[in-house]
Amino acid sequence: MTHKTLPYTIHRGDALQVLRGLADASVDAVITDPPYCSGGQTMAARARPTGEKYINSGTKAPLPDFEGDFRDQRGFLAWASQWLAECHRVTKPGGHLLAFIDWRMLPTMTDAVQVAGWVWQGIVVWDKTNGCRPQRGRFRSQAEYLVWGSRGPIDTKAHPVVLPGVLPVHPQLGGKQHQVGKPESLMEKLLSIVPPGSTVLDPFMGSATTGIAALRAGQRFVGVEMSDGYYDVAVKRLQGEVDRALL
Repeated sequence: MTHKTLPYTIHRGDALQVLRGLADASVDAVITDPPYCSGGQTMAARARPTGEKYINSGTKAPLPDFEGDFRDQRGFLAWASQWLAECHRVTKPGGHLLAFIDWRMLPTMTDAVQVAGWVWQGIVVWDKTNGCRPQRGRFRSQAEYLVWGSRGPIDTKAHPVVLPGVLPVHPQLGGKQHQVGKPESLMEKLLSIVPPGSTVLDPFMGSATTGIAALRAGQRFVGVEMSDGYYDVAVKRLQGEVDRALL
């Protein structure tokens, strides 16, 4: 099922299947937060509901679970290589890729990005500041990462921005619309890599925070989500953002 309205197009369905139907070189950037598949070391642990794996037991308002978070590292590599290859195909030459991941799956994601044909440009660090639990006798798990790539060389003259490589943003800033949703302000910082007027694709849009940031930056958005509940949240948030812009 597809829901269309300017300045965004969103699809309800499996990311890989939807991506295969998108036109070659039709977007300027892919900025996405796929399932990390890092919550558990055994098959039984990985198959547990995401709310049990990633959410503190004291959370007052639990959000719906999300799908696709059950693969081991080899399965993740095979799966991610496929959707990343489709993203590469639909991205214009010189376009950017930013894919969130955690420390456990970071090496696997960097492999998948390169297998799919992207030029690996580096790692961007999301510093969650003091928004993560301290652990006795261990370093605080304070960072998540974005694997940054491009479809071929980047034309730095076309959009000569200078951006930091570490982005400090509290994970609860602005509240959450998704179990592992990212703050709007973080996504707005990331969208700075893309010029206004560009088209941004997120094949795992969740509650559409990437889309909200894209619309605020004067960009078009294409999103995909397989969960009915989060798709409905995305529809309401994106239409609400468009309505506010018209006031």
